[in-house]
Amino acid sequence: MTWWIWVLIAFAVLAAELVTSSLHLGFFSVGALVVALLVGLGLDIPVWGQLLIFTAVSLIAFVWLRPILVKRMKLDRKIVVDSLVGELATTFEDIAPGANGRAELRGATWSARNVGETLLTRGQRCTVTAVEGLVLHVRA
Repeated sequence: MTWWIWVLIAFAVLAAELVTSSLHLGFFSVGALVVALLVGLGLDIPVWGQLLIFTAVSLIAFVWLRPILVKRMKLDRKIVVDSLVGELATTFEDIAPGANGRAELRGATWSARNVGETLLTRGQRCTVTAVEGLVLHVRA
């Protein structure tokens, strides 16, 4: 195959990586670009050899580079929702007892339900008592 076909394959796989953002497919574009470079430099490699180089380089890049990138991009950290219980959130609006509203916690906006018996006013700090899906249960 000619070098530009490998470049097209690399861009197609890279586009698929950008759509899925899984950090799995991008390494196969690295393999395609390496083969494109080798074929573009004039090395006469049969198609089976190109496929072998593509596979080997892609898998090596995946196994060796992916853990480094995951760690560097901090994609391995998981937020445990149960760890939010007991933290302080700030309300964005008045929330009557039993009503829903919005609150800010750790820099993110959450749906919040006032499970207490008093009105929560806008900007008031409140305690997270539970998390149900994406809804914080808060009280004064």
